[in-house]
Amino acid sequence: MGDVLAGSHAAWEIDSDSVLIRFERGIRTPKLFQALGERRVPLEALDTVSLAPGRRGTVVLRAVARAGADPLMDAASGQLKEGCDPYRLVLPSAQEQQAREQVDELNKLIADRPAPASVRDLVAPPEAPLHFKAYDGKASFDGAAVSFRWSPTGASTEKWKAGDQTFPVTELADVEWRSPEELNGCLRLVPRAGSAAPAARSELDPACVVFGPGYGPVHESLPFAAAVLAAVRAAVRAAERTPESRPAEAARIPLRRDPADIAERIRHLGDLHQAGLVTDEEFVSKKTQLLSEL
Repeated sequence: MGDVLAGSHAAWEIDSDSVLIRFERGIRTPKLFQALGERRVPLEALDTVSLAPGRRGTVVLRAVARAGADPLMDAASGQLKEGCDPYRLVLPSAQEQQAREQVDELNKLIADRPAPASVRDLVAPPEAPLHFKAYDGKASFDGAAVSFRWSPTGASTEKWKAGDQTFPVTELADVEWRSPEELNGCLRLVPRAGSAAPAARSELDPACVVFGPGYGPVHESLPFAAAVLAAVRAAVRAAERTPESRPAEAARIPLRRDPADIAERIRHLGDLHQAGLVTDEEFVSKKTQLLSEL
């Protein structure tokens, strides 16, 4: 086919086996699109493609990804606003006939293709390393493990007591992303069965970072969640293929810290102790742990 449909904020290059979506870079382009850059979507990853009237002399072409095929859309779980849907292309009405022909041809190609053995993660996830700043800490992902480093001002006492966290993807079962544009926005890591149960409240859960106004924006936290989700799924598939070679649950990797950072954390711990929020035993135990990270 090799046809191109150029619309608002993106262009779709349609081939016989995939659709390459190239997003524009501009002031008015949604930041999520700019962060994604471009995405190649195999036809096996699509369920249907449709065309509908839009606003003010436009038509809207929209594809629907199959469940499990795109970790970005799975992580979003229906929370993206219409204007940030990467599978939606707004075209001028003058292109309606061309778009309708492309939609008919795409749906025919999708229907004619044999069903894949698995649709899991057919669309490539955002590449690590990735990071973003939440209200109560900084989250980073290197492709193998997720790390949370708590903020001295935003993190709860419970998270400070637990200390900075590192979660190998092999210890995780899922990732939950709640949009920062809604109340109670957060990113929560779900441990595999047998691991510690998460706290009921996100601000108390050391496996969760909390968003807030200006923190964890969609274009940073959603690609992060998608990359982690894809890595977790890959780890689960690898373990299922070779169950006899599953390693024992690895101990969390202690983070090596800058001495100035350790000193600041001990000072903050001392403030908590002096305020009566940390017991003598907790203060000694946590201080010993921090000093061991030098």
